[in-house]
Amino acid sequence: MAIVLDILSWLCILAGAGLSITGGIGLLRLPDLFTRLHAAGIGDTLAAGLIVLGMAFQAGLGLNLIKLVLIIVFILLTSPTSTHALAKAALHGGEKPLLDPKKDAAPSKT
Repeated sequence: MAIVLDILSWLCILAGAGLSITGGIGLLRLPDLFTRLHAAGIGDTLAAGLIVLGMAFQAGLGLNLIKLVLIIVFILLTSPTSTHALAKAALHGGEKPLLDPKKDAAPSKT
């Protein structure tokens, strides 16, 4: 049984690490603020949740498991809320989403 928990733990931690790297690449590669917020909000929330879940598999039953569950709940509540607040503040500040790169580009003089 311990081997199964170790395997599940490492799978969750590695998947979380992969999603964290993917979210970081999304922050660098995506074109505008709103798509970057999407990469950060979705990717990092799921990545942190998977990493903490992997640690919860290692913790066993006890006080540490309760603390890890509370951390997961806190992350799931605060990360999407802060992403939404940042996007709403950007909209109120006049930031426009990039809807179609071909339409938003300057017209050609041909």
